[in-house]
Amino acid sequence: MLRPAVPDDMATVADIWHRAWHVSHPGHVPDGLTAGRTLAAFHERTPSRTADTTVAEVAGRVVGFAMVSGDELEQIFVDPDLHGSGVAAPLLADGERRIAEAGYDVAWLAVVVGNDRARRFYEKHGWYDAGDLPYHVTAQGEQFISPCRRYEKRVRP
Repeated sequence: MLRPAVPDDMATVADIWHRAWHVSHPGHVPDGLTAGRTLAAFHERTPSRTADTTVAEVAGRVVGFAMVSGDELEQIFVDPDLHGSGVAAPLLADGERRIAEAGYDVAWLAVVVGNDRARRFYEKHGWYDAGDLPYHVTAQGEQFISPCRRYEKRVRP
């Protein structure tokens, strides 16, 4: 089941985000960025994102989420214990729908170079690699450039 996030969800969202990020990113991003992505840092980031977050529930438990910012599907993560279970596809489709409803023709997202599992997933769902994207991020006050690929998908005819 998908639903808009509520403030009480955001601690669980932070826990999932932390766990899943550390499954897919280490070794593919600068070491300082990996070190800066602490559980506390994720808990600091999530409360302000409630309004742009959709959560996925299984048996009443939040197990994944997607965050949209403008035309960007900025975050989509599923509890690593449920990778491959089919939770991510509805979240992806919901993010696409929200971007289209906001009036954008094309959605985009950043995929860290080396995250081949995610790239295959997006390509399976009609997204295409639109080129290099040096993604600027901040962790614990320090700036990093995360080597990413920009993926795009037309979401409105």
